[in-house]
Amino acid sequence: MKVLLLKDPKDGDAESDPYVKELGLHGLEATLIPVLSFEFVSLTSLFEKLSSPDIYGGLIFTSPRAVEAVKLSLDNHKCKEVWTNSLREKWNSKSIYVVGKATASLGETSGSAPLLFPCGALKREVLPNILKEKNISMESLTVYQTAQHPSIQKSLTNYFSQVGVPESVVFFSPSGVKFCLEHIQKLSGNLINQVKFAAIGPTTADAMILEGITVGCTARNPSPQDLAIGLKETLQ
Repeated sequence: MKVLLLKDPKDGDAESDPYVKELGLHGLEATLIPVLSFEFVSLTSLFEKLSSPDIYGGLIFTSPRAVEAVKLSLDNHKCKEVWTNSLREKWNSKSIYVVGKATASLGETSGSAPLLFPCGALKREVLPNILKEKNISMESLTVYQTAQHPSIQKSLTNYFSQVGVPESVVFFSPSGVKFCLEHIQKLSGNLINQVKFAAIGPTTADAMILEGITVGCTARNPSPQDLAIGLKETLQ
């Protein structure tokens, strides 16, 4: 069974991507098509904030791109030297939160200092609202912008002409739904109702539902193993 995964390959290598490999173990032939491109912004401002660890209670990361932005902000020699000599030790003594179960413990160890939240331009307000309800101060900074991958329509057209309509299409982000759904519907034609649509998580599933798409399965956790299990059950 053929599955179309609308995501970037990990480390740029589609064959070694963990989702492709895991789905292959379950008899599913997966193909990756990148749907997003990213532009990093405000890296100088980010480094300025990272240079003042004493005024923050910790860091929040909700995407790999935000982590990459921090790395890029430290890439020039002068910044690396300052980071190595003084800043790294101070930040390592603070709490670093990531999306998932750890988010539930926000505020337990951060004290009254605000949390620094490097994020994308399309961030949802769910997390900021939750923190506000808990009277937890947060300072957000947009460090990357999301755009449609320049070759997405060509890649989708080539896939459907060479492979045909897949048994399942998996979305990995609300932006992926926004940029790809209409084109996939056109390419699938009358066979669109035979396609089982899947989501990597609840936020993406919500975006699909808003577009009138029936979500065949949502991965219990955003992992290759949980996605494979969900797809196998849905495609039986």
